[in-house]
Amino acid sequence: MPRTEPRTGAAAPVTAPAAAPEPPVPVRSATPALLGRAAFAVPVAAGAVVLAGGRWLDSPALSAWRTVLVAVALQALPFLVLGTLLSAAINAFVPAWVFRRALPARPALAVPVAGAAGVVLPGCECASVPVAGSLIRRGVPTAAALTFLLAAPAVNPVVLTATAVAFPGSPEVVLARLLASLAAAVTMGWLWLAFGRPEWLRMRPPATGPRPGHSRLEEFRLGFQHDFLHAGGFLVLGAVAAATFNVALPRTVLEEVSGSPWLSVLFLALLAVVLAVCSEADAFVAASLTGFSPTARLVFMVVGPMVDLKLIALQAGTFGTGFAARFATATAVVAVVCGVLTGWWLL
Repeated sequence: MPRTEPRTGAAAPVTAPAAAPEPPVPVRSATPALLGRAAFAVPVAAGAVVLAGGRWLDSPALSAWRTVLVAVALQALPFLVLGTLLSAAINAFVPAWVFRRALPARPALAVPVAGAAGVVLPGCECASVPVAGSLIRRGVPTAAALTFLLAAPAVNPVVLTATAVAFPGSPEVVLARLLASLAAAVTMGWLWLAFGRPEWLRMRPPATGPRPGHSRLEEFRLGFQHDFLHAGGFLVLGAVAAATFNVALPRTVLEEVSGSPWLSVLFLALLAVVLAVCSEADAFVAASLTGFSPTARLVFMVVGPMVDLKLIALQAGTFGTGFAARFATATAVVAVVCGVLTGWWLL
């Protein structure tokens, strides 16, 4: 006879085995995208008011502010698009092991290699920020990625050629810019190794390859859309700040400080930060500042591609405001010191 179990109570309900929990999907905060859209919308709305407003808005100062704002934004926009395209392509198509094999295993040696890579890879500061963020997410040591971020827009062939054209018959200026900028970038990389803390970086979750249901092309599209909206909003904010400083700065100040060697160096360093001129064009601005010493003009060209208002805004949007404040301050000091020492030696 078949064996039966004793009845001890009501039969337990039969239930299907519990389904395995789905792996968590990284949640991207909506704040960056909203901030990007808002940063685009506010200047656009302001521009519409200015264009449609009354005569009280049509003043020379406001006209100059509009001109500088549009010039800075349009000058940087193509390079920002290029940078976000490269960033999205790296996240979607390039395996992490490629970068680990391309750089030395020791971070202290990877830093100067990353700086040298900037010499052969043309790029603007607006493009270097999203690319550096993508490199960090793909496993590149932070110090090496930050070194590349600073070196690429400062020492690439396009910038050096523009410097040679702006200073004809002065190859020592080109050499001084190359050495001072490379020294500043590598020094900042080593300083990050010594004193940097990972918690200072506030980045979105790392890309880990295509998610279920998403092809690599879809990941590329989504990554580009996210990074462009994220960084583009901060670019506009930086352009607004640069335009405001350009209009508010009295031109008579230039004449007052040019006679003092130290004041002229510090003033042109500050001017490089607030003017936010693209690195491919800043040599022509420096060449026009004939009342200042060669060392002061060199400092202008070294500081500008590494620290300016739009670049600080982009870094804040990519890595966090805490990082941007610390990194921009330290970079400005190191760039000024490297520019002064190199100018004293070569110029």
